[in-house]
Amino acid sequence: MTAKRIGGLVPLLAGAAMLAAPALAQNTSSLKYTLVLDGLENPWDMAFLDDGTMFFTEKCKGLSVRMPSGDVHAVLGMGGSDGYNSTADDLFCEGQAGMMGVAVDPDFANNRRLYVYSTSNMADPHTNRLMRFVVSDDFSAVSDRTDIVEDVPYKMAASDHPFGGPGAHNGGRVRFDADGHLWLTTGDNHNEAIPQSPTLMGSKVLRLDTDGNAAAGNTPPDGFDPRTYTYGHRNVQGIAFHPGTGTPITAEHGPWHSDEITVLVNGGNAGWDPRPNMAGRGDCPDDYCGYSPNQMDGMNRYERAAFMPMTDFATYPDAMPPIWDNNGWSQGTSSAAFLEGDAWGNWNGNMVVGIMGIGFGGTPLGQRIDVVEFDEDLAVVDVTEMTLPDGMEAGRFRSLVLGPDGSLYAAVDEGMIHKLTP
Repeated sequence: MTAKRIGGLVPLLAGAAMLAAPALAQNTSSLKYTLVLDGLENPWDMAFLDDGTMFFTEKCKGLSVRMPSGDVHAVLGMGGSDGYNSTADDLFCEGQAGMMGVAVDPDFANNRRLYVYSTSNMADPHTNRLMRFVVSDDFSAVSDRTDIVEDVPYKMAASDHPFGGPGAHNGGRVRFDADGHLWLTTGDNHNEAIPQSPTLMGSKVLRLDTDGNAAAGNTPPDGFDPRTYTYGHRNVQGIAFHPGTGTPITAEHGPWHSDEITVLVNGGNAGWDPRPNMAGRGDCPDDYCGYSPNQMDGMNRYERAAFMPMTDFATYPDAMPPIWDNNGWSQGTSSAAFLEGDAWGNWNGNMVVGIMGIGFGGTPLGQRIDVVEFDEDLAVVDVTEMTLPDGMEAGRFRSLVLGPDGSLYAAVDEGMIHKLTP
């Protein structure tokens, strides 16, 4: 597979030495491409069993499972969906909200548990919920719904912002780590109060047990909800765990600038604070400064970042520093996964991130898969763009998941799930 160098290392903090950035050696193998599914509606996430059984979500439709035979069972529909074994009438989609992340219990062979994150109108105001289900023996149905997290906030009303309709910024990725902890990422809802709030569960990365309780060992600041692992995020849709150390690493959308990759620190602050009258700013549209200044118009990304930083070190000098920032661009950096296996050659152990592309204000469109190489200290050594194989078109790469066969599966908003095999 061929690759070209793109992106950049995040500027280092004052006093730190600039790291060298040697080129990532090309992987000399070739990628085999398979179209796994098409004709879907905004596929959002996938989760696998060891035999290749694949659960997948569609944002405005529901949960399905693709069997190793290729047969697809439509298992759980959202309110108004047709053709599903059952529907949950409280689940709905609006804007960026809907049915999002999915994860399989590490002990699925014994408990048949599955976890799904979706927007629900069961409460008023509505919330995003992490639900636990039991999958039937024939994979045709789910039962025993238990809402283990009920209080992730949802944006109820439109606001004066880009993409300002209801349903903005929900996070949505659900993953297990190697120790059996359940992780959930959440977003800020265009609500200036959420990121630094100790009790509102948006803009957080949650580390949980399988009943939705705080995982043992979480160390958030005093007064914070104990489920909090990190806070002060904008809208994390990518989280992956380094295969050598288990360290959690997030990929996150920037606000017209500065998509970021961050190594998480237990109890850490990601430094996002879009409140008015902070860091030298005055008032902002609908009290949210997240796209300011000139929120509807393009401008120099570094000037915008100085006014409304993604990670505000001036206000929060101990904030977790990003290890990569996409050369200051915002292109919709979304999902994240690690490539594992000798078949990946020089890319074995590297992280891949899906970039969806927005093209705002002169921003290059993006829509690519980046391969991120780390050194032993988890600093970014280099970033390359994966050259897609013949027959596969770029798209809005919403989810990247390593399958049990060692292949990389990629879901794109355009309605397809692809498989890339080294």
